[in-house]
Amino acid sequence: MKLRVSAVQYHLHTISKFQEFADQVEHYVRTADEFNTDFVLFPEFLTTQLMSIGNDKAAALTIQELPDYTDAYLSLFTGLAKKYGMHIIGGTHVIRRNNKLYNVAHLFYPDGQVAEQAKIHITPTEVTEWNMSAGDGVEVFETDKGKIGLLTCYDIEFPEIVRMVRAKGADVIFCPSCTDDRHGFHRVRYSCHARTIENQIYVVTTGTIGSLPTVDFMRGNFGQAAVLSPNDVPFPPRGIIAEGEINNDMIITADLDLSLLHQVRESGSVTTWRDRRTDLYPDW
Repeated sequence: MKLRVSAVQYHLHTISKFQEFADQVEHYVRTADEFNTDFVLFPEFLTTQLMSIGNDKAAALTIQELPDYTDAYLSLFTGLAKKYGMHIIGGTHVIRRNNKLYNVAHLFYPDGQVAEQAKIHITPTEVTEWNMSAGDGVEVFETDKGKIGLLTCYDIEFPEIVRMVRAKGADVIFCPSCTDDRHGFHRVRYSCHARTIENQIYVVTTGTIGSLPTVDFMRGNFGQAAVLSPNDVPFPPRGIIAEGEINNDMIITADLDLSLLHQVRESGSVTTWRDRRTDLYPDW
């Protein structure tokens, strides 16, 4: 099975209405469509751009108000996935359930279905500044191109959760991210590389770039998209199939061959997935 993936280095900047957000999102989707992409990935906290619209006092919206855009967000991405006939991972959007806020990745199918994966591990800033709650379960999603996982930013830094997703059958993990400096960016990026080696999977990741001067904790963004593979023949020696230019407004595209993963799991230079010691450390 082969599939084509794209990842968006989404440029955050101040906007004045939802339509500006919708137009920018569709621009990236149309670009991916020109490359006949099967999956396009947007970054974490994509919709914080909507907070810059502000209120009637010219102040930025708060994180508590962001869920008010949920219906519009779902309608936009559902429509685009159907219109362009592709799977869209619409970054993450903050939703409210039972008076709690969750940072949720959304997978939009070409037939109109929508799947969700809440972020499992919440960073200290998300807890102390935004009072975000953690998701309590991890899923693997069936698509006509195989099984995939959605693990957001900090999640990829925990090997156990990635091992669970691989054990449930995922061959590709999409990792939307949002980091404000080089330290955070490299933590996520190096973790993505490690997970490809440990589990012999592909990881597609991307982050936000640009700045939202009026939105607290979104003033700085440091991001780069990448499509990563295990470090073994027949993959690139550095495990980088494609990557963007750091902090540039752009989209990257690459082809993934799932049969190569099965090949290296059986007869690679190392067979880390096959050789795991489930008698000592079970998958879940």
